Amino acid sequence: MNKRFLSTSLALILTASVIYPVTIQEVRAANEPNKSISAVEQEKRLTAKEFLDLAVTTITYQHGSDTMRQQVITEWVKDGELKNLSFYIKHEEIARILVRALGQEENEKNLTEYKEKADKLDLFKGISSEYSTITEKDATIIFENYLNIKNDTNDKGVKEISVEDFIRNPGNLGYELSPDGNYITFASDWENRLNVFVKKMNDDSEPVRVSNAKDRSIAGFFWKDDTLLYVKDNGGDENYHIYSSTFNGAEEKDLTPYPGVTLSIVSSLEGVKDEILIMMNKEDAKVFDVYKFNVKTGDTTLVAKNPGNILTWVADRNGAIRIAVASDGVEGVVLYRETEKDEFKPFIEMKAGDDVAPLAFSKDNKYIYATSNKGRDKIEVVKYDLEGNETVIMSNPDVDVSGVLYNAQQDKVLYGAYVTDKLHYQFFDKNFEQLFRKIQNKLGVTESEFGINDYNKEMTKFIVSVSSDTVFGKYYYYDSTTDELTELAQLSPWLKSEELAEMQPISYKSRDGLTIHGYLTLPKNKKAEDLPLIVNPHGGPWYRDSWGFNPEVQLLANRGYAVLQVNFRSSTGYGKEFLQAGNKQWGLKIQDDITDGVQWAIDQGIADPKRIGIYGASFGGYATLAGITFTPDLYAAAVDYVGVSNIFTLLDTIPPYWETMRNMFYERVGHPEKDKELLTAVSPVFHADKIKTPLFVAQGANDPRVNQAESDQIVEALRARGVEVEYMLKENEGHGFANEENSIEFYNAMIKFFDKHLK
Repeated sequence: MNKRFLSTSLALILTASVIYPVTIQEVRAANEPNKSISAVEQEKRLTAKEFLDLAVTTITYQHGSDTMRQQVITEWVKDGELKNLSFYIKHEEIARILVRALGQEENEKNLTEYKEKADKLDLFKGISSEYSTITEKDATIIFENYLNIKNDTNDKGVKEISVEDFIRNPGNLGYELSPDGNYITFASDWENRLNVFVKKMNDDSEPVRVSNAKDRSIAGFFWKDDTLLYVKDNGGDENYHIYSSTFNGAEEKDLTPYPGVTLSIVSSLEGVKDEILIMMNKEDAKVFDVYKFNVKTGDTTLVAKNPGNILTWVADRNGAIRIAVASDGVEGVVLYRETEKDEFKPFIEMKAGDDVAPLAFSKDNKYIYATSNKGRDKIEVVKYDLEGNETVIMSNPDVDVSGVLYNAQQDKVLYGAYVTDKLHYQFFDKNFEQLFRKIQNKLGVTESEFGINDYNKEMTKFIVSVSSDTVFGKYYYYDSTTDELTELAQLSPWLKSEELAEMQPISYKSRDGLTIHGYLTLPKNKKAEDLPLIVNPHGGPWYRDSWGFNPEVQLLANRGYAVLQVNFRSSTGYGKEFLQAGNKQWGLKIQDDITDGVQWAIDQGIADPKRIGIYGASFGGYATLAGITFTPDLYAAAVDYVGVSNIFTLLDTIPPYWETMRNMFYERVGHPEKDKELLTAVSPVFHADKIKTPLFVAQGANDPRVNQAESDQIVEALRARGVEVEYMLKENEGHGFANEENSIEFYNAMIKFFDKHLK
């Protein structure tokens, strides 16, 4: 049974089981406790519900979310077990729960075998066997034993791994199949930049390089029939162009050589030779028109002209542009037309906060698949007929749907994905689910660690991958016709999983009662007590952190730091209401959520309050500056990476192609005139006199989102007061450093900076 359904039905499952006490006294104790045990003894005995609640609180970091606490319990208690939570819990039942929680479950067949395993682990060390039930004092001892086993630490940490090993290009990555399945493509390091390589399948020949990028890594690649193309910008300016090349990169050609122009792909135009649909801001930097684009010559033909408010375009299965999403940045409408000769008409209205994203037309062009939160809090997978009538395909009560796999050939949604603590799936095709589980089981991983990356048209050849919090990634090729699974590559094979730190999902309550989710990574082989802590707020802020491998988090943990990642209000994934709770709360309630997370870590005894650092990029950089401005006594060191210091200048310099979203910024962040007082109050540059925390700033000169002026301003304001600020500026970088040598230099400097101030 799917865990999500288990979590909602556990109360029903746990209602009618039989307890198997060992003595007559315990029979009476289980069924008539008031008649068998004294009042004092009775109060001390723990029911199954009390034990589970105490266990979740004591041995996990789920302190704020009832949903996540229940999910943890459904992982510990399987269908048909512990059928009455009001009965006293027995040693054997505790053994089964904790053996599972430790990940030590093997092939135990009954409770006796679980108890034997628990005894070997010393889970019941110090517990009397006189009663088979336990007191709260017993539970405290058992949990202490559990944590000692789980942590198993001598508090010496692990060997130091070089910054270069965490940050350098990780090897072959991004594997894809050619449409016919006869070739495999990937990105790999050449001249310290990621370039495109091709290898023929079922052939012993060496991979062939097809790009020769030396100034900037390629940003992506794709096939159009037998033509391989790749995408690259210039120095981080985010003006992406499409390139073609002969093998070995001898004749690289920019097929979209328009200065100041960026693009994205609308449709691959299946069945149309050498042509695809792209959208570019070639005629007007603020808006994107649709062009038919020849991948051999670069010739373009205008297909749809943007009147000025269209954000996205969708082609039907015949390649005709029939859907457009228009918006003023706050409210919007999905537009529809019967043919390209007709005028667009309103199809689905969107009020403030609504998000309707058309994905694809059905095979017969009579339905539209989309994700939508219109009329609800969470984003769901839906299907619309051409009258705008909606059918819900998938929903989740706790989080937004985060991904959908729609197969055009089968004309079917195969699965929807959602992220609670980790990534999970809900399947809509039995054959595909069986295939998914078959490969997953072959690899011996959980569904959260497994992904299907690419497949051929017939869905017989697959690229799959495995990744976790301690495994950067492994790629495999699977042929369903032969049932053969072949390893293709491992990312950063020099990093050993057993030397890396686990990322643990957490939850806590904010000061005004919101449930805040996040992740805590504790340094390996260190006691989780009084550690130096780095809080790492994510960018966006309309984004979220998720469980998985993060090189910079692993680097910090390797150096002995606990790392806290917080999905503060305005983070995506938790519904419309949670996102909108962050509107006009930059530096205010959003910052409070981050501060409350730090205080939670201090209250748990994990973090040393005198050794707290903060590091973030983009909005995370803003949160870093806001943290040391508005809570100057909380942080002992701060690193601002391409962060915002002045919201007025941020709004004044957004890229031209974000112009259609300007009203969204005004709605969510603030209006420079109507909210002048608010934006002045929460822009760190105007309150630099409050900053006393040592600060390191890093910035790319070509950043189109957060201009260099954002970093210049705060550095100049502090230096004018005589405050020394470390400032790293890279002329060939944009919104974050992409070139390997610059990234390595930055992270070396960051580690040195934090070590100086927090150790």
